[in-house]
Amino acid sequence: MANALYPLWKQELLKGTTNTDLDQTGTNGVYAALVDTGTYTYSASHQYYSSLSGIGGTPQEITTATQVNGTFDGDNVTFTAVAGTVSYEAIVLYRKNAGANTTWALIAYIDTSVTGLPVTSNGGDITISWNASGIFTL
Repeated sequence: MANALYPLWKQELLKGTTNTDLDQTGTNGVYAALVDTGTYTYSASHQYYSSLSGIGGTPQEITTATQVNGTFDGDNVTFTAVAGTVSYEAIVLYRKNAGANTTWALIAYIDTSVTGLPVTSNGGDITISWNASGIFTL
């Protein structure tokens, strides 16, 4: 599977729907989830965080997020003390909000062009370094 933007997020973005902007932080920030593709399979029909499975560690907020010339970028992320011995092959970005995870919009599925994937957990930290040209471009 190549990197992909979730079609239902793009649809909501075009409609100007609330909670699609990527310039928020904290409760409304953009987060990265470490995903085991042996458990989760990307689907264009997935829309919310609640569709995910095989999540490792605690999802991390992408801090210092920027949007320049259609490219979204931000600081690298570190998942701390990821338990078990599980292979993780992808990152899923999502837009959090104050509601339940059934309302947190999936943005992007990323499994190529990042340093640190695939990786097998061993109880230590896992650092993901984004591509120098940005995380994704519209």
